[in-house]
Amino acid sequence: MDEKTAKRLGYMVVAASWLAVFCLFGYRSTFSVLQGPMAKAMGWTTSQTSLGYSLMMTVYAITAFFSGMIIDRWGTRPAYFIGAVFASLGFFVTSRVQEYWQYLLVYALFAGIGTGMLWVSSTVSVRKWYVGRTYATMWGIAFAGAPIAQVVLSLGVKAALLRTDWRAAMQVLAIVVFVALVLAGILARKNPEGYGLKPFGLTASGAAAKEEYNWSIKEAFSNFAIWGTILAFLTSMLAEFLIWTQVVRFWTEDAKLSLSSATNLYVAIGLAGIVTMPLMGVVADKLVAKLGLESKARKTMLIFAPICGAVACVLLLVSLTPGMTIIAGLIACLLFAIYWAIEPGGCAGYAGSVYGRKTLGKIWGLATLIVMGIGPAVGSFMGGYLFDVSGTYRYSIIFALSAYVVSAIVASFLPLAAVPKSVAVKAVEGVTAD
Repeated sequence: MDEKTAKRLGYMVVAASWLAVFCLFGYRSTFSVLQGPMAKAMGWTTSQTSLGYSLMMTVYAITAFFSGMIIDRWGTRPAYFIGAVFASLGFFVTSRVQEYWQYLLVYALFAGIGTGMLWVSSTVSVRKWYVGRTYATMWGIAFAGAPIAQVVLSLGVKAALLRTDWRAAMQVLAIVVFVALVLAGILARKNPEGYGLKPFGLTASGAAAKEEYNWSIKEAFSNFAIWGTILAFLTSMLAEFLIWTQVVRFWTEDAKLSLSSATNLYVAIGLAGIVTMPLMGVVADKLVAKLGLESKARKTMLIFAPICGAVACVLLLVSLTPGMTIIAGLIACLLFAIYWAIEPGGCAGYAGSVYGRKTLGKIWGLATLIVMGIGPAVGSFMGGYLFDVSGTYRYSIIFALSAYVVSAIVASFLPLAAVPKSVAVKAVEGVTAD
């Protein structure tokens, strides 16, 4: 295969990932806008409505583990087609519920399976095609689908709510995600080895050019590298999902903005993200080139990202000061966008730099199961619960701030390499024999 054709296949993988990310984060961003009208219409509390999202993320996490195994064996196309069916049903069937238990069951099951097929498939597929100095840049392009979804779908839902109700808005979203994910499945391609290709970004020397080790789950999870990544990612997810699902209500309840103004401010995160996603990808890859060791560069970015999130939380608290709401809020949105551009893909990139591409699907799938099974559910629920018991979102923001700080601390202890125990034992035996 000529280089031009190979590049075209790589771009198709990135485009498919962009569509998957667009739909995945469309679920997150629209929930923040829909939950208020939904709770009001159905007579539910904030924590009751948030529980549906929390349960959905638990199912999402379990599904993500199995999607990782699908990717290692068959590529991403099956995952995207399964996602198309279930993600669209998640919106459509939820729009028809009449009872609270129906909402919990339907939203958790259909939306959870649908979105669970999208995260690991999108991150790992890009990592399997791009490594070294190319990964973060290409992932940044794919991940730009997230802020674009936040802008386009949040504003679209906001406009729909002015003319109709939350049920009709969800039915339109069902059509959008179905079409987008079917297109993603059509664009998706097998792993590069399936075409006799090697990933872009390989160098003539170094670990990336060597035959990759076939890690087992047991060996991978006996190293602190993956557990450190999980803990850093988990604590960031606690904070991130709390902010993403509750920040619109924070501005309406605590800062006393109108729903329209709060939604516009929330959309600023997405607008900034359209720029920060590809920009921070380029920055991360340039850092790889400068440091000469991919894992060290990815680790550095994973320390920097949650620090941005923590400062943004401080600015949210400052935004409660009269006259500072819009200014402090906009700066916070910019910092959240920078954090967002780095952390999720950065964790997958660090894991890939340490464990390689060959068995990354199942390793990152299990890591995602742990992180997403706890972080989003607990984070989004805690945001609503702390508001319900205190009547203010201040304590929710402080909770998120603390989680970001812990994430940065954990990231600073990440190792730069991981060695399988079997290899380490052989190395020691060889030294002893010599």
